[in-house]
Amino acid sequence: MTSRWQQIYRAGNSLEAHTLKGLLEHAGLAVRLTGENLGSAAGELPADVVQVSVWVPEQDAVKARQLLAGYETGNQRRWRCISCGEENEGQFDWCWQCGTDKPETDA
Repeated sequence: MTSRWQQIYRAGNSLEAHTLKGLLEHAGLAVRLTGENLGSAAGELPADVVQVSVWVPEQDAVKARQLLAGYETGNQRRWRCISCGEENEGQFDWCWQCGTDKPETDA
């Protein structure tokens, strides 16, 4: 049986799409990106056509949207990784540099 996929986000560029892909994969979700190759056509095609779409299996769409809700609000406090010292945006639950989980309390 083939899994059906659902688009859950349209990223403005490939970097944002891969950031979100990493966030979702870290939570154990399968992720596909489409439209990455259209970035070279920026300026020639309408902006909404060159966006990168983020897709997850249909059964994971609700969980994925919940995870992305924190990313979209972006109003959480930054935190510093206890392993490598890297500063991370508040919406991320793990360090983008080394993958260490965010501490429960980040004083």
